[in-house]
Amino acid sequence: MPRVKLLVAYDGTDFHGWQRQEPPGAAPLRTVQGVLEDAVAEVLQARVPVVGASRTDSGVHAFGQVASFAAEHRVPIDRLALAINARLPQDVCVRRAEAVHDGFDPISDCTSKCYRYTIEHGSTEPDGALVFERRTVWRTWHRLDLERMRAAAALVAGTHDFAAFAHVDHGRETTVRTVHGCSVIEMRPGRAVIEVAGSGFLYNMVRIIAGTLVEVGRGRNEPASVRRALAMRDRTLAGPTLPAHGLRLEWITYAGRDAGAKAQAGPA
Repeated sequence: MPRVKLLVAYDGTDFHGWQRQEPPGAAPLRTVQGVLEDAVAEVLQARVPVVGASRTDSGVHAFGQVASFAAEHRVPIDRLALAINARLPQDVCVRRAEAVHDGFDPISDCTSKCYRYTIEHGSTEPDGALVFERRTVWRTWHRLDLERMRAAAALVAGTHDFAAFAHVDHGRETTVRTVHGCSVIEMRPGRAVIEVAGSGFLYNMVRIIAGTLVEVGRGRNEPASVRRALAMRDRTLAGPTLPAHGLRLEWITYAGRDAGAKAQAGPA
């Protein structure tokens, strides 16, 4: 059966996350997977499951989500993205569609993924531009010390038990994860992004990492507090879970013949 890989972007504000949800006795919730499967079904004239590499939470955005489905299709592969987009709402876009080998699995074949958290900080002056960014940028009135945050971010990288940086109901057998890199980037004065790349993440893990770094940037905690939270595996020693709207899935990488799946970061 031919398999297709999709590179997908979406504004997650009005979605209940990626994964299709059908509560018993109620109408299905609006999810990215749900509307994408509906659009693909219209194109194919048949329903097929569309599997995503990352189950982003409610309100979280994506620029480089990867999904796939297996089905016969009459639409040429170079026009398949256009055909699907014509049936999608405006807050979802298939950036690219390509044929892949039959065994491609967007979840198990993933080698790395990167999330970006965008923060506006320090200004108490009215800024009309933020009206247009309210869905994608989290704002704090506190001026953040980015150097302190970078020192703390360096301690996040590596293979650790991230129990302190996960929601208590994370639902995973192990909380050990590998973070390939954690960086704090100044985009311009008052605008910073936190980028976290790793092989996989726990429920709310990136938002808690971001909240922990913000607490360090505000001066409430020392950079070394990250090391203590990791060692003690105590959720109360890490920072708050920042709101979903500042988070975006940037890219996902694959090895070997699937290596081209990485999406370069888009505009902040």
